[in-house]
Amino acid sequence: METKGVTCKIPLDLHNRITEEIKQNESTMSKFIEQIILEHYAKGVTNMGKTRTMAFQVSEELFQQIKDYLARYEQVYHRKLTQKEFVIGLIEQAIEEADEEFEAAEAAEAEDATEAVEAGDTVDEIEDYGQEDEVTNDVEMGEDAQPADAPESDAEADAALADCAGGDAGNDGPAFCADAAGAV
Repeated sequence: METKGVTCKIPLDLHNRITEEIKQNESTMSKFIEQIILEHYAKGVTNMGKTRTMAFQVSEELFQQIKDYLARYEQVYHRKLTQKEFVIGLIEQAIEEADEEFEAAEAAEAEDATEAVEAGDTVDEIEDYGQEDEVTNDVEMGEDAQPADAPESDAEADAALADCAGGDAGNDGPAFCADAAGAV
């Protein structure tokens, strides 16, 4: 493989940190820089433009588990993984998995609809396929139907509420008031 040199100037303290890490890992500057560049391109880094901040709190126990994981990661892979890289990686992984699940669910729904068409179902049945039917009392009784215990007129409902609010000793108490309020 043909190689070419890269030259750049960096702050002295950063150079010293890199040199120390290279000594600890028994590596070379060329290998170190190559590894960093390859990791950069492997991440698919693009210019994100605008960025947004996400901030959240975690328990002390979880925080320590994350710190322990990051320390083990550094020991095993001989490179430091930041908290930011770790969390962003988890989020990206979860989004990819969710997208795959969404696509699978949409494909299954499309397949079910295709099977319904082949089975000769009507258009309304196909459009409603996969959706639960919601049945309400209005649908069961008809739109204009009233429950059997509903007052016959608005005047009766108003009287029931007035009795409830007035604290009439003859009423059935809070249950009656709730019934009267529900009837209106």
